[in-house]
This record gives sequence, structure tokens and C-alpha cells, in this order.
Amino acid sequence: MTTKIHLLCDALGCPLRFLLTGGEVHDVTQAEALLEDQSGRYVIADKGYDSSALVEQINGKDMVAVIPPRSNRKTPRAYDKHLYKERNVIERTFNKLKNLRRIATRFERTKINFMALLHVASIMLWLR
Repeated sequence: MTTKIHLLCDALGCPLRFLLTGGEVHDVTQAEALLEDQSGRYVIADKGYDSSALVEQINGKDMVAVIPPRSNRKTPRAYDKHLYKERNVIERTFNKLKNLRRIATRFERTKINFMALLHVASIMLWLR
């Protein structure tokens, strides 16, 4: 019934990779596929991506995970709170994408058509 957009963007808010799943799929399950073949210095994500396996994968790629620990973690990890404030870049990117009515309401019936529309919208963001 619902669709969840998993998005990877750069520091300027330009979309790099999209994944579509059902609305019931948890965010952290798609993180490995989003980060595949990517390089950078930091990976900034919200608490939904707090997983020991994901943090190890990020550290294995010589990147720093800036992910706050969930409140139920027995041993909370340290993270850079100042750098975490930059997470608003991805939120603004989602806002720009969802300003397009066809994306916000998902008029497209098939996954391939919706992905095509996401790519067209991301091209518009890249051209700004």
C-alpha cells in the first residue's frame, strides 16, 4: 500500500542513489546497498540506521559513521553531535523531491515508472 524511498545524497543535497521498498521495510536493511561502491569521509544518518553491522561496514570503508545511538542501546556509541546537524541536507533533499506532486502522492502505478520519475526529479536538482 505504501512506498518508502531510500536515498543517498552528497553534502550538497544532490541525489546519488535511490532504492524503493514497501513501507514496512526497515531503513537499515537497505543501507548496505545504498553505500555499495561509494566513497566519502562521513556517513550521516538518523537513529534508524544505528546497527553495529552497518557501523562496522562504514568503518571498514575508511569512513566515519555519524549515527546517534538508539535510546535502548546498552553501551551507547559516541558520535559527532556538531557534524550530525548536517543531516538536514537529506531532509531538505526529500522536501525538494516531494514538492513534485507526482512523487508526493505516487501517481505512478509501477515501480519502474516511479523510479524514472525520481530520476527526472533528481536531474532537476542536479541542474540547479
